[in-house]
Amino acid sequence: MNLTPHQIVKALDTYIIGQKAAKKSVAIALRNRWRRLNSDEEIRDDILPNNIILIGPTGVGKTEIARRLAKLAKAPFIKVEASKYTEVGYVGRDVESMIRDLTDIAVTMVKSEMQERVQEKAGEMVEERILDILIPPVKKPGTSVSKTGLGNTTTDSFDPNRASDSELNERTREKLRNGDLEDRKIEIDVRSGKTPTMQIFGPAGMEELGMNLQDMLGNLSPKKTKKRQVTIKDARNLLLAEEAEKLIDQDAAISEAISRVQTSGIVFIDEIDKIAGGTKGSGGSGPDVSRQGVQRDLLPIVEGCNVTTKYGMIKTDHILFVASGAFHVAKPSDLIPELQGRFPIRVEMDSLTENDFYEILTKPKNALSKQYIAMLGSEGVTLSFDDSAIKEIARVAAEINSSVENIGARRLHTILSTVLEELLYTIPDDMSQGDITIDEAYVKKQLDSLIKNRDLSQYIL
Repeated sequence: MNLTPHQIVKALDTYIIGQKAAKKSVAIALRNRWRRLNSDEEIRDDILPNNIILIGPTGVGKTEIARRLAKLAKAPFIKVEASKYTEVGYVGRDVESMIRDLTDIAVTMVKSEMQERVQEKAGEMVEERILDILIPPVKKPGTSVSKTGLGNTTTDSFDPNRASDSELNERTREKLRNGDLEDRKIEIDVRSGKTPTMQIFGPAGMEELGMNLQDMLGNLSPKKTKKRQVTIKDARNLLLAEEAEKLIDQDAAISEAISRVQTSGIVFIDEIDKIAGGTKGSGGSGPDVSRQGVQRDLLPIVEGCNVTTKYGMIKTDHILFVASGAFHVAKPSDLIPELQGRFPIRVEMDSLTENDFYEILTKPKNALSKQYIAMLGSEGVTLSFDDSAIKEIARVAAEINSSVENIGARRLHTILSTVLEELLYTIPDDMSQGDITIDEAYVKKQLDSLIKNRDLSQYIL
């Protein structure tokens, strides 16, 4: 997408409050991809992405920025926790698995897009299949269909039922299109979709072996189908996905997915500060060795290498890596120098203020207050928040973050669920409540006892 950095930041502003520096950095990184793809071919491969480290406490929007950026660019995106690669022995899961998982996501994404493009054709094929079930082909007098179904052994010069069959087909087709038969039940054959699964744990490379064995077993076993009694409405949805899958070019989908991963893939590595350390005075044993081992395993992937996947080789040279961490104890300089050099852009995220919390509750399209309004709307209740109530919730969130522990915007989830707990519990049984307005007095009533008792607020809020 040909978006300018200003347009990217404006799009991110609709979901994320504040963090101007971080938005600016990721907007430039996304625009640089467009610039690279439109630059001279001679130098295109040498232009590498500027990977980013986002530094800040939990709940300030680090993950959300990366996720929204990927959605904006329609790019394959995966979030991984750096700490999970230290869980088994000195080195945990094979770090290359993040690229394999990213490729799986890209293949699914591309296939979904291709299926959208063939929906009309697939719909026509589904209609024919349902018609064949409703009006099975009738064996004509004097004919015998060969076992292969490729032709007739004898033919009649005249078929008196042909016109009536055609009329019946057209009448049924018209009813089908008008939705008159949606609740009628029919029996269809549906692919079971079950494939053999296996998980192999062991040294690096064994995961790849497990993947290949699983593919081989999946290809050897025949595709199983089972009969299901469903309404025509449900049958249409089940058969539509099946027919659309048949219409798309699988090889073209895989080729496009690989291209997208290599040119526009985004990997978000969270908790990278948990693997920092181990470079100075580690003593050669203990968790520091594990952390440093993970860093050294990450290094070739971030630098650019070839990763084997079941779809083919993936070059990681131009994948954008966005790392994040609180860095309360460790510092970015505690990472091994080679890995530091591969994350040249470092952005410190701002801690959220009371005013930020107010805006988070009111401005974004998916604001938490709007989510609760939508949920209670499903019960026939019109919920609204007075401006004073929003300000009080923001004030309490800022106060507790400063006195207990700073967990950023996640504090709003805890406080709002506590404020609305009684309503969420009673509304389904008390349908007399039509319009409900949450004001400052109600918020204080629900929270005062907790805020005054510091011990309780630590555990509940």
